[in-house]
Amino acid sequence: MVEQKPISKNYLDLKSRVWDEGICSGCGACIAVCPADSLYFEIGVNSLHPQSNNYCKSAVDDVPCGACYEVCPRVDEQQSGLLGNYLKITAGKAEFDIPKKQSGGAVTALLANALDIGLLDAVVTVTEDLWTLKPHSMIITRSKALIAKAGSRYNWWVPLISSLKEAVVKKKYKNIAVVGVPCVVQAVRKMLETDNQLVGPYQKSIRFVLGLFCTESFDYDKLVVGKLKSEYALEPMKVCRIDVKGKLEITCNDGTQYVIPLADLQDTVRLGCSVCTDFTALKADISAGSVGSPEGYTTIIVRTLVGQHLLDSAVANKKLIVGGEVDIGAIEKLAKKKLKRKHA
Repeated sequence: MVEQKPISKNYLDLKSRVWDEGICSGCGACIAVCPADSLYFEIGVNSLHPQSNNYCKSAVDDVPCGACYEVCPRVDEQQSGLLGNYLKITAGKAEFDIPKKQSGGAVTALLANALDIGLLDAVVTVTEDLWTLKPHSMIITRSKALIAKAGSRYNWWVPLISSLKEAVVKKKYKNIAVVGVPCVVQAVRKMLETDNQLVGPYQKSIRFVLGLFCTESFDYDKLVVGKLKSEYALEPMKVCRIDVKGKLEITCNDGTQYVIPLADLQDTVRLGCSVCTDFTALKADISAGSVGSPEGYTTIIVRTLVGQHLLDSAVANKKLIVGGEVDIGAIEKLAKKKLKRKHA
């Protein structure tokens, strides 16, 4: 008797399971791996989840695929955990000047070193327009460009890893790092672990996954246009830094600071963030964030040998200084707060 292989799921299953339930993270993994380029995001009211041009080869022509469903971080039960598995936790800061660094600039230092010595040839990350604060996915191949684009982004208006397909399929980079919030990390880890052959090119090219601490992501129009401009009369071009440490902290170019409680921003949070319980990017090679470290330092959670290698290299090449006390309790406090969503 010949064993029947299970029929692969397509975007219609993803639509039913995730999009229609309002739990899409907006990570863009499904768009990146779709071989037919049939999925895309629209800006505006339809940006809660991807759209389809109705030419999914699996749905229309019965061609086996299932790549989009395989890599979605929302089709499975959300992972529970505070700090997750790790090899070490330390504080670190860049040993060189990074004008727009977030906390200690350790993330930029790690990646810049890896680009300089050839461990990486491309970094897929999110940058932003300095005039509007609109973020966009980008491929960076030189450390100077990486340093110039440093800083965290908390707004969403494009799929965070939309540039990954360009990096893998068009540019054919073979040593890629992906930087993203927990939902992005979960999606990339699924890419690396799936046995779906259509995702094979990504498995051969992605070498390193760096996760950023995240409580939630904000809708660009609702936060920047609706809140900052309308309610606070704050022009995006005047903002030099945005940070989230249990509250939204905004610093302007003239030193003026605004602190907004997260409770006042719930109407600006992306709907799909409501089900996420991962604060520390549990599936990353290295996780990083400002919570738990002294002022001017970044908390670094090394989870894998790959992460340890990149950290050791940056320290050896005098790009990164590590050491100092990390307040693990502060990290766990925010992680527990996010985990409560599962029981709400």
